[in-house]
Amino acid sequence: MKTLILAGGKGTRLWPLSRELMPKQFVRFLDGESLFQKTVKRALKFSKPGEIFVVTNRKYKFRVLDDLSELGVELPDENLLLEPAGKNTLPAIYWGTKTIEETFGDSIVAVLPSDHLIDDGEVYERAFRNAEMLAKSHLVTFGIKPTRPHTGYGYIRPGDALREGDDLLGYTVAEFKEKPDLETARRYVEENYLWNSGMFAFSSSLFLEEAKKHAPEVVRAFEEGSVEKAYELAPDLSIDYGVMEKTDKAAVVPLNAYWNDLGSFDAIYDVLEKDENGNAIRISGRNAYHIGVNSKNNLIMAERLTATVGVENLIIIDTDDALLVAHRGEGQRVKEVYRRLKERNDERAIVHRTAYRPWGSYTVLEENERYKIKRLTVLPGKKLSLQMHYHRSEHWVVVRGTAKVRVGDEEILLRPGESTFIPAGVIHRLENPGKVVLEVIETQIGEYLGEDDIVRFEDDFGRD
Repeated sequence: MKTLILAGGKGTRLWPLSRELMPKQFVRFLDGESLFQKTVKRALKFSKPGEIFVVTNRKYKFRVLDDLSELGVELPDENLLLEPAGKNTLPAIYWGTKTIEETFGDSIVAVLPSDHLIDDGEVYERAFRNAEMLAKSHLVTFGIKPTRPHTGYGYIRPGDALREGDDLLGYTVAEFKEKPDLETARRYVEENYLWNSGMFAFSSSLFLEEAKKHAPEVVRAFEEGSVEKAYELAPDLSIDYGVMEKTDKAAVVPLNAYWNDLGSFDAIYDVLEKDENGNAIRISGRNAYHIGVNSKNNLIMAERLTATVGVENLIIIDTDDALLVAHRGEGQRVKEVYRRLKERNDERAIVHRTAYRPWGSYTVLEENERYKIKRLTVLPGKKLSLQMHYHRSEHWVVVRGTAKVRVGDEEILLRPGESTFIPAGVIHRLENPGKVVLEVIETQIGEYLGEDDIVRFEDDFGRD
């Protein structure tokens, strides 16, 4: 079985924990692993590394590579498919499936979203084996047995049983249902409907045939020659709307295992362990902890000492540059906050104060209109691009490690406590030649301090 992992999407529903450049599949808010890493480990149950393909936004390329590197998993370059724009799930799945067939011929393909939390034990493995047996003749989706009425998920009504001898493999899909109101959701649960998980399995040739039949505009877009042209022409279309709800070959395999799409802070509250007062608490940071006085049933995620008094059923998400307070049950509306931030061109919709780059990361420590102070963290053996800024000068002070610095035509080594100055308009580069992490405090001064004031001349990571 080949695996196609979907790792695009924006960090809209879990803002401010996630951001546009750090969507939830890469955020480590449950334990030391990202949801993307957990998905890769599930994929390795059925596929070798060379049989795993990842479709992701170009902006996330190095997040994907860093997460894979931590796992010790190396994919062939051609297995990383970089979308120039987000166009929903159908173009991504079509491109990935088409690539797999061109690489391996007709293949059974499992499609896994990278931002779900799943118990991948024996029940999970058996469901995928059942799906593999059905996949040559059906487009298989996985239906989660509901644990309660839920208005945030789509539902599937199973139809006729599909068997292999005496073994029940799954059911035909009688009907797909949109996200219901609460009363309708209760009826769906009573009538044994299943939650629509967004996971699939099918033969590549069958899927491509059904896509050509039911979503010809997507197929035509990818016949134009280039990925850029395909994504310019392809409609913004989900696989459910574009294919699954139209095909007569849809099947569903029940999956009676723990599953959560973590699509809101309400879902995260459900997942986390609670204290004796029903509070789900995740506090990180030096000398950071929570003090609760008569506070019950709250979700609290913060990076500093946090105290709550007399509050119940709240969502409190505190990051270093933004605070979210909402009632539990209103978590689905957080994406409205993201939308308003985008309308204001507020960069806090896009990036945290700590931003990750292929060479390491930077954290904004302080800023105003005329200056910005950052902490740069450069990984061993990595270097920033050879670059120049028109509108700002920079002053670098090394606080840890050894820096190899080029300023104009001069190269110098700087050790902790040593510094250098880079005037505006001068070509420069920062490199970590050592074996320990390099930390540098950078002070920018100028009339414009935006991240787009950069001209790159050389770059190890292929960035413009």
